[in-house]
Amino acid sequence: MSFEIIHLSTTNNRTHFDCGEDALTNYIKHQANQDIKRKLSVCFVAVNELNLVIAYYTLSNSSVPRELIPVTLQKKFPNSYITIPTTLLGRLAVNNQHKGHKLGEYMLMDALYKSYQVSKEIGSFAVIVDPINADAKQFYLKFGFIELPDSGRMFLSMKTIALLFE
Repeated sequence: MSFEIIHLSTTNNRTHFDCGEDALTNYIKHQANQDIKRKLSVCFVAVNELNLVIAYYTLSNSSVPRELIPVTLQKKFPNSYITIPTTLLGRLAVNNQHKGHKLGEYMLMDALYKSYQVSKEIGSFAVIVDPINADAKQFYLKFGFIELPDSGRMFLSMKTIALLFE
């Protein structure tokens, strides 16, 4: 399977994209361009040689309340920080026809790499995800993401991500 990861553009064909989750399928087809124009997120797509979108993910700036961070890590932050800066991996989806080929894992690694590179220029303690269902939660757990108590969110610290790429 040959593909490249690029910024989403209006020329990318998304009409046949279906990942099995209506919210994620509808997002790439109907909302992603508006979010990009409004500077709410950046969308990266994997496209094949026919320019068909076969997977995508979104990144944006975010923050989490200090009290949601595990106590052992809270100690590392000055008391003046009420929220901790993070990078939100808002959506990650793979077209049903391309599942089972490790494309989701590849997209996650690409998102983590880009997030890590940006964190060298703009402060970000971790990558945060909001798993859409139990399968997504298991996917992120497999890669070392840690659950944030009482929020449904998960995180992977930039310190851990750095170990992947340095």
